[in-house]
Amino acid sequence: MKCPNCGHEEDKVIDSRPSEEGYAIRRRRECLNCKERFTTYENIERKPIIVVKKDQSRQNFDKAKLLNRLMIACAKRPVSINKLEDIVNAMELDFHKRHLREVTSREIGDKVLEHLIDIDYVAYVRFASVYKDFDDMDTFIKEINLVKEKHKKQETE
Repeated sequence: MKCPNCGHEEDKVIDSRPSEEGYAIRRRRECLNCKERFTTYENIERKPIIVVKKDQSRQNFDKAKLLNRLMIACAKRPVSINKLEDIVNAMELDFHKRHLREVTSREIGDKVLEHLIDIDYVAYVRFASVYKDFDDMDTFIKEINLVKEKHKKQETE
């Protein structure tokens, strides 16, 4: 493994632990040359998940793209990047556990909304407004009222 700092090819493993519910190994390494520490992941090679878009085109599931969309929805909100990464990883793991080879963009969007409504209401509405393609104020208000009802319900429980 090449050191990302100096390019040296020899390192030592400082710590190893399971990650992603045992489907990956996280390793902390230290370069023997410059002493820089870095993290690597060893993953099971899985068959790719194909996303079926609204227009029926297909593309590979891209965790980075989904994480980026979540980061945009959560901009300036008190949601950690770790939480967003957990959402993306949990979704991918769920697809693999269910042995899905293809998943619709609608299913992905619905799953994201299920996670966001429990984490941050503003991020939920932001994501929903793009995902559900709100085209008028009434649709937007309807979605906000849905979130308000969920919030009230949680407060009474």
